[in-house]
Amino acid sequence: MKGRYSRNRIYLTPKEQEHIKNYPIILGGSGIGSVIAECALRLGFENITIIDGDQVETSNLNRQNYVEGDITVDKVHAIKERLLAINKNAKITVHNQFLTSENVAEYISGQKIAINALDFSSDVPLIFDEICQQNAIPVLHPYNLGWGGLVTVIASDGLSLKAIAKRGDSFNELRVVEYVSSYMKFWGEPQVWLDEVIQEYLNEEEKMSPPQLSIGSWMVASMCAHLLFKIATGQKFKQFPEFYFSCIKD
Repeated sequence: MKGRYSRNRIYLTPKEQEHIKNYPIILGGSGIGSVIAECALRLGFENITIIDGDQVETSNLNRQNYVEGDITVDKVHAIKERLLAINKNAKITVHNQFLTSENVAEYISGQKIAINALDFSSDVPLIFDEICQQNAIPVLHPYNLGWGGLVTVIASDGLSLKAIAKRGDSFNELRVVEYVSSYMKFWGEPQVWLDEVIQEYLNEEEKMSPPQLSIGSWMVASMCAHLLFKIATGQKFKQFPEFYFSCIKD
């Protein structure tokens, strides 16, 4: 057996490989989404839509799928070029703009799975989830935890992240991580290292974006690619408030 996906054999059947080839997925955000897109493409998902209005910055290079020559370039154009360099026949559709509450419904039309890799600087990520749920599109939420990765899936018939929102507080990525940390403590699997990172981040005098590592990006990308495959092929998967967590930290 020869060809692009010959080394996928045994893990994926020929029927599964053909099924995911044209299975449409959409990524809202091409930060961590840039890494997820490549992992999904190499697995065999060749119909990928990516939406982001941001440009590549130097600070992105420690964890996102860009190189120095991409700095100041629109992220979606840079990642499209890279993905087509991997598979020139793939259908890579990009939209160089930010998602808003007004345009989400337009862009998710015709998609089967969504990846919500948006920054929680507004309510748009929650609106994205809500509209996807209304359209029966499962949404993967990836989180880079530095030495680990976290993914949860918002299903059309399940709870949304609003279920863990604190009254009076604006919702952000940190709330999800705090929820996971508390959940694991309750079940006797405390992640002391993660709690220490959260505390140090909260104690920083200058408010900056959360710290992240390339390790977390690639761990999350592999988890997302596996979940894309499971969902696309009709297999069971855990949905929020359950989650997938993996780390290499002792």
